[in-house]
Amino acid sequence: MSLKKSPFFEIRSGSVDTLVFVVKTTDLDALRVELTRRFEATPEFFAHDVVAIDVRRLEPDDRIPLADLAALLDQARLRPIGVMANPAQLAWVEACGLPVLEGRDRRATKAGADAASDGETALLPKNVAADLAVPAPEAVERVVERVTERVVQVATPTMVIDRPLRSGQQIYSKGDLVVLGLVSNGAEVIAEGNIHIYAPLRGRALAGVRGNHDARIFCTCLEPELISIAGIYRTTENPLTKDVLGKSVQIRLEHEKLIIETLRLT
Repeated sequence: MSLKKSPFFEIRSGSVDTLVFVVKTTDLDALRVELTRRFEATPEFFAHDVVAIDVRRLEPDDRIPLADLAALLDQARLRPIGVMANPAQLAWVEACGLPVLEGRDRRATKAGADAASDGETALLPKNVAADLAVPAPEAVERVVERVTERVVQVATPTMVIDRPLRSGQQIYSKGDLVVLGLVSNGAEVIAEGNIHIYAPLRGRALAGVRGNHDARIFCTCLEPELISIAGIYRTTENPLTKDVLGKSVQIRLEHEKLIIETLRLT
């Protein structure tokens, strides 16, 4: 019997959704302080989510003790599964004991079809493109799976909540979230996409929770306990200015900083 047709298990190519923790410094103490600052207000935010450690942004001569970093992430309730590294970093990265992972962008350069399935264009010299072999059936199957995965992600419906949310209630949407009622103090609205609130926001609103830096929050009356996009947040400890407090606003990220802008609705 073919192993591929075995009724007991299959080994096949695929893709798994993970968070990516991009390392920009080798200072573990600074990372510990920043992780605490980011997640102390929402300790369940990424609880038990798997994460890939990306060290490709470090300087060529920089090194970071990956075992200690993995332990630090574990304390933040993240679950490291491997490391993404440049070829020049492999020698010290492989010594940490965690698997070395390939990002989609790197796999895309190996097969033009994979790049297309990621919504990216692979710009290859003509002589290289001409030498690409016709994909094997397994490669075609992988491309179909990944294209299907992206279509499913795009087709995720918007969730609409047409009632007020009381303290202690939590709503989670895998796409965009529209709320037509009051979000009370102690209530929480969370979305992997954008959040639209056509009522006062007095609780917490967390958009782009799977790392979507392009997500935005729209609100007709901003009085929040917490606002967050892609894990970058602001609480009442940092009071809002009078020009946006209680006003209709949009909230977005710019260079990893929350920008709050008033909306002109007339």
